[in-house]
Amino acid sequence: MTIVERIKEVSKNKNLNLKSTAIKAGLSENAIYKWNTQKPNADALKAVADVLGVSVDYLLGNTDEMHPKQADASSKPTVVNLDEALQDKGMVMKFNGKDLSDTAKRGILNILEMLEEGKNDSK
Repeated sequence: MTIVERIKEVSKNKNLNLKSTAIKAGLSENAIYKWNTQKPNADALKAVADVLGVSVDYLLGNTDEMHPKQADASSKPTVVNLDEALQDKGMVMKFNGKDLSDTAKRGILNILEMLEEGKNDSK
């Protein structure tokens, strides 16, 4: 399915035609029709995707997922106990693409402990 076919399909589901979709996206009324023979520029494609409420990747045919993955607002973030993680010699932690050594993890833990002590001293 081409970009224009995908846009046409989604537009139809939203009771729009290609002309009205283009106008809502701030484009000329025939802009989308031209995409049958010309590549759309990124800004124009993004504007159309926003109007239709789909991802640019969907319009490009890179995915069949119409909507980009968004974090579920009801899901809670993963909690990591940094103290335990830094002491855990089996946990692999990376910085700048390289594994942190146990010595580096102990150093980070020492710095955090000093910061915590400093907070308690100032009270």
